[in-house]
Amino acid sequence: MSLQRLSLLLALAWMAIIFYLSHQPTLGVPSLFENQDKVMHAGAYGLLAALILGAMPLRLPGYTRQQAWLSVMLASLYGISDEFHQSFIPGRSPEVGDWMADTLGALLATILLAQLSTKVLKNQNT
Repeated sequence: MSLQRLSLLLALAWMAIIFYLSHQPTLGVPSLFENQDKVMHAGAYGLLAALILGAMPLRLPGYTRQQAWLSVMLASLYGISDEFHQSFIPGRSPEVGDWMADTLGALLATILLAQLSTKVLKNQNT
C-alpha cells in the first residue's frame, strides 16, 4: 500500500473519529487551561489537513500551493459540517470560534508539512 493511499485511509478514519466525538453530548475532558477546546480543535483539524495533504502526489520541489490550499479548504469545510452536525446533538452547540480554530490548525499544519516536504526533497536531491 502506498503512503498516499494510507494517508487517505487515515484521513477518512480521522474524520469518522471526529464525527463520533462530535456526536457525544459531552466529552468529559478536564479543563486544564482557558480556551483548551480551541487548541484541541486546531490540533484535530491540523492532523486532518496533514493527512489530506499526505494523500496527494508529492513531486519536486514539494507540495504545490494548490495542494496545500485544497487540504486547508477540505479540512475547513469538514469543520463547518462538524459544527452544523453539533447543532443537532443535545448538550452541544455550533461555534464560529471552533470552526476558526479548525481552519487555523489546518492552515498551520499544512504550511509546516509543505515546507518540511520541500526541505526534505531538496536535501535528498543534493
